Amino acid sequence: MTEIIVISMLTGFFAGFLGGLFGIGGGLIIVPVLLVLFKHQGFEQEIIMIIAVATSLASVIFTAIASSLAHHRLGTLNWDKALQMVPGIVIGVLSGAMLAELLASNWLETVYAIFLIMVGLQMAFQLEPKQGSVKKSGVLDFVASWVIGLVSSLVGIGGGSLTVPYLVSCRYPMRNAVAISSACGIPIALAGALSYLVLGWKAEGLPAWSLGYIYLPAFVGIVLLSMPAARLGAKWAYKLPAKHLKRYFSLLIFFMAAKLLFQ
Repeated sequence: MTEIIVISMLTGFFAGFLGGLFGIGGGLIIVPVLLVLFKHQGFEQEIIMIIAVATSLASVIFTAIASSLAHHRLGTLNWDKALQMVPGIVIGVLSGAMLAELLASNWLETVYAIFLIMVGLQMAFQLEPKQGSVKKSGVLDFVASWVIGLVSSLVGIGGGSLTVPYLVSCRYPMRNAVAISSACGIPIALAGALSYLVLGWKAEGLPAWSLGYIYLPAFVGIVLLSMPAARLGAKWAYKLPAKHLKRYFSLLIFFMAAKLLFQ
């Protein structure tokens, strides 16, 4: 138990710091580390990935709230747009959680690996979303929100890597898109955590100290350091060559993806 909490605290620190430094979701760090940690602890193979995803989503709740409040104080958060996306997000998250429970663990790992490769390519080649000319549409908002919620709940992230490009294509300035995305991370994380809690409530083979599919010792360890580390990373973003470091970090992402695909 002590080993799990210590490693989870270190994971939370690095996830928060790199999130603040690069503007990426902590799930990119949290899920792969938890996957390795849980395998080392001898957790049931068939539910190991879903436990990692559920625990990651639960930890995102607090960082998403903190980030949203910071953007709100800066006056960049359009709450109306964020609230418009909530229904589609919640339905998408519920769909993704139910799909994740049906998928075999190795298939869920493959989905996550493909997502890692996409993010790694984006970081390696410094691909930034370009201002688009998509007209406002309630139907399009719902469909895009549903896809964002679905993918986020499958891979255990707050959805920023999907939400920001969509909002920029809808002609929102980058800083407003990032702010709205942070607010959208709250319903993603809340709905995801609750979904996995309910779906896993009577699941067999769960380790002790589990709340549904959420593994509480890892969750507590991650939350303890992720928020202060995120603030530290945000400060260092102005001191370190973040763009160059992103390329090096993408190599780590590719390595994690390859490990998942070929193990």
